[in-house]
Amino acid sequence: MFTGIVEEVGEVIATQDDRDNRVLTIRARMAPELRVDQSVAHNGVCLTVTRIEGDRYEVVAVRETLEKSALGDLQAGDPVNLERSLRVGDRIDGHMVQGHVDTTVRCRSVEEESGSWRFVFDLPAEPLLLVPKGSICINGVSLTIAALDAKGFSVAIIPYTHAHTTFGSLRPGARVNLEYDVLGKYVQRLLAR
Repeated sequence: MFTGIVEEVGEVIATQDDRDNRVLTIRARMAPELRVDQSVAHNGVCLTVTRIEGDRYEVVAVRETLEKSALGDLQAGDPVNLERSLRVGDRIDGHMVQGHVDTTVRCRSVEEESGSWRFVFDLPAEPLLLVPKGSICINGVSLTIAALDAKGFSVAIIPYTHAHTTFGSLRPGARVNLEYDVLGKYVQRLLAR
């Protein structure tokens, strides 16, 4: 489990295809503290650390992950939001995030609003799982849905989040990972019976 509070922005150093999988090499300050077999969220996608060397580590994204997320879009030099999994007793400052991306959407626009930013995204295929003022995880960042209409939804980004996550480099047209609030997914499942 994660909270959607980004611990660090790492850098993709290399990508390598291995059959249907993609190996990502990440440079991060946290790398020396990691251990092989540890879970780390990468733009909201939970991946297992497979190798560590100095300030770099490797993870493998399998075909299922590549099909459901935007991790396949990452190239060497790209920033990536990183969060280690929760430990028992940790505070949950964001919301409960599983690291299991549900879908991707594109950023439609970025608007500076006198000290904050509004990011507008396309409406996903499951719009009923979006709730105004409800939680959403975008590229591993726990956020509140500011507005929702028939065309899309928006989030408001404070300066700290803009400076300490990949939102500072996110541009219109970019594809992002979405994870719906897990409670909403369970409610929808129960109502569908």
